[in-house]
Formats: sequence, structure tokens, C-alpha cells
Amino acid sequence: MAKHIVLVENDKDWSADFGTATVVTARDYLMNAELYKSRDMRIINLCRSYRYLSTGYYCSLLGEARRHKVIPSVRTLTDLSSKAIYSLNVGDLDEQVHRALLRHSPAGGGRFELYIFFGQSEVKELQELARQIFDAVRSPLLKIEFRRHERWQIHSLRPVYLNSLQSQQREFFCESLSGYLSSRWRTPRAKSQLRYDLAVLYNPEENLPPSNTGALRKLIVVGKRMDVNVELIQKKDYNRLAEFDALFIRETTAIDHYTYRFAKKAEAEGMVVIDDPDAIVKCTNKVYMAELLAANNVPAPRTLILQKGEPVDSVSGLGCPVVLKIPDGSFSRGIYKAENKQQVREYTARLFRESDLILAQEYLYTEYDWRIGILNNKPLYACQYFMSPAHWQIVKHGESGRATEGDYKSWAVADAPPAVVEAASTAARLIGNGFYGVDVKHSERGTFVIEINDNPSIESGVEDAVLGAELYQLILKEFIRRIEMPREGGSARGGTQVG
Repeated sequence: MAKHIVLVENDKDWSADFGTATVVTARDYLMNAELYKSRDMRIINLCRSYRYLSTGYYCSLLGEARRHKVIPSVRTLTDLSSKAIYSLNVGDLDEQVHRALLRHSPAGGGRFELYIFFGQSEVKELQELARQIFDAVRSPLLKIEFRRHERWQIHSLRPVYLNSLQSQQREFFCESLSGYLSSRWRTPRAKSQLRYDLAVLYNPEENLPPSNTGALRKLIVVGKRMDVNVELIQKKDYNRLAEFDALFIRETTAIDHYTYRFAKKAEAEGMVVIDDPDAIVKCTNKVYMAELLAANNVPAPRTLILQKGEPVDSVSGLGCPVVLKIPDGSFSRGIYKAENKQQVREYTARLFRESDLILAQEYLYTEYDWRIGILNNKPLYACQYFMSPAHWQIVKHGESGRATEGDYKSWAVADAPPAVVEAASTAARLIGNGFYGVDVKHSERGTFVIEINDNPSIESGVEDAVLGAELYQLILKEFIRRIEMPREGGSARGGTQVG
């Protein structure tokens, strides 16, 4: 039977009158992976904050990397941090909300607040509504505000934190937790629908887009041959998304960015979507990536996770130079090479201003990185990206904001080193069955996975240099396959593996 673990940020947050439970501090859970490597764990994250890159955020993120069942999930945390209710997937509850509150007739005119702890309502007459809200937004402690204009609607959903419970709420918390610990863990079912139009989200102003203009044009041309209508859309087209059957994101993704909201909206509409929200959450955070690779014994550079407020002396074990990384950097941004201890202190202080956790990684120099493009667990292309001239990274960002990229060389997958392809394939399977670009270093020291990208580059004349139009055919065939799949759950449509 799975073991429940309650995470708190401070021992004092847990009171003896809360009942019997296995309580662990967030720091212990984050920094002692070996103690919590069993996959048969269910994590209840009751940290003091769930904000992006906080300790509470990392507890859920690394819990998922360890294949634990975590509540709230990182996707739920991301949704709750958004001011837009549409991202919370609660639109279908509008009618139930209105009917339930009409029957209950809450005092206070056009405004009413309700606390929901582990799916339990403090107002028994609204229990069924509370259960439905919890199924849509699986966060342990929630405060819901309803407002009525012509009809009752959900106005806001906010997490409630354990250390802020009022005396009258503590008994309600105990009862709700006890009931939750004895219930079966349930996962809400995804929706699906069927069409044959592909929306491609891009930003014509982006400096380093995943696909250049030539690649987008080829995708459109090949799409016409395959009876797929490929239409380029931009940020302003959010409200048109439901017109399409599938979404292909060809813009650099980030959690706190509209690309993630597009992916969430597409998934909620039952569309096929690449990059799916789970892939964006997991691949855009290097702390998660390091934990995931380590937990699954995938060869990677030696990596330490550093926590704000803790001494950084442990970095010395990696030697110098050492690479320091912000968790959600992309295209070589937010990454520093520290040549000595002084630079380690300087760069870590800079990075800790943005994140409670950062990474220190041993420096492995190679003239180029391998990138293996993988779709549905099948390698599509292999490419070497050479370091930018007189620089240690593929992309060099100048003080003026101008980026200088290194050279490249494309290979047939069959001609790439087998160890590189095998390592990339193994790493990609840990994320799911979507479209990934796995970066690998290969030298006499061995083969090491650097990271997994959720929206790998497809540029005309680069990644398609070997396969040509066939590369775009293979991608579109996969979209068609997913569109035409029976409506049996959402994993194939979204592209994320559950496990």
C-alpha cells in the first residue's frame, strides 16, 4: 500500500491535534533524495507558499520527478498562480455553481466564500459542488470566492496554507485530512474531440524561435499534400483556438508565459497538443530534469541542487570551472561558468535572487553538443551544434542583446553514435511520448545527457537537412494518428505518459 507523507515547511506548522500522519520537512524531502526514492509514495504538500520557484513549488516538482503521487501537482500550482480563471479548467462547473448556490441561498448578497479542504466542504449542503471543484483543482486547502451578477460564478480560487488556519478551521482540517488519507487516489479524466486542422503558434518577433520562416512554410506546404490545414496563429488568436483540432507550439515555452496557457487551453478543449502542458512544466525546469535523470540512473554531468540560505561550499566537490544554472533558463540564458570560488559566490547570489533552488553542474567541455529529435519515442533527426566562436556555449548573448550561434552539422540518425541515440531515447521516455530534443555530450569520458527540450528546433536547412520534406511528413503523420485515435483518455492526445 502506498505511503502518505505530509510535507511542511516548518515543524511548528504541524500540531499534535492534527492526528497521526508521517510528517516530513520540505528541506529534508528536497535535499535527501535517497531517503525518498521509492515510487510508492503519496505526497501531500502543505508548504507555506506555492509560488513559482518557491520551496513549496519545488516539493511538488521534485516529487513528480521521483514518480510520486503529489497533491497539489505542479500544473495545479501553475494554474492557481494565474489570475485567469479560464486556465483552471472550471468552466464546466458554471451551471452547477449557479444551481447549488441558488439552493443554498448564501447570506451576503452577491458574494460568498467557501473553504474546501481535501474535497470536503465546510457547508454540508455544498458538498457535491466541493467535490467537483476539487476534481478540477486538486489542491489540499482551497478558498473559493463566488460572486453573483446575473448568475453565480466562481470569481477566484486561492490556496490556503496550513500555518494560517484559524482555530475554528483546525477541526475541519483534521476531519478532512483523515477522510482523504483513507480514500483512493483519483485522477480526473481528460476530454477529447476530433477534427483535422492544425494551429501552429509562433511569434514573428522572437529572436531565437524553435522554427524559422522556411521551416514553417515547408510545414504548410507538406500539410496541404496530406490534407492537413496548417495555419499560423499568434498570441492574439487565443480565443480562436477551439476552431482547430490540434496545436503545435513553435515558440519558446515557459510556465509564466502565454505559451503554457495556450497548451492548457488546447488540452481542455480536447485537442492534440505538442508541447503539452506536462512537458512544458517538466522540461523547462532544470532542477526537475536533474532529479529525474538521477532517479532513473541516466548518465548526466555530476549535479548538485543548491538551496537559498545554505552554504555553497559543497560546490567545491565539482571542481572549477563549474556551471551554475537558473532552473528555467533557455537558449543558454541564466547559465554561468564560474572559474573560481569568488565567481561561485557572485553567481550563486545573483541566481538566488530569482529562485530558491539553483543547480551547480560539473563542467564538461566538448566542441559540440548532440541533439537527437524524438517524436513518440522514435528518433527523427540527429544534429551537432558547435560552440559559438570563442565561447563555451552554443549561443553567446552579447551585452547589446544580440545572440551569436555556433555552426551545425546534420546527420542521419543511423549514422550518429549509437550511445548518443540510446541515451537520448532513454531520457525522452522519462518525459512521455511527445516531441523532444535531447541534448547529449559524447567524448572519451562517456555519454552524458544534458537536458531534454520540450520544443526542439526545426529549422529549414538545419534539422531537416537529411530528411527534407519527410521530416515534416513524419510530424504531421503523428498529429493525424493522435487525432484519429479512439476517445480513450487523454495521454495520447496530450502526448504525456502517466506513470
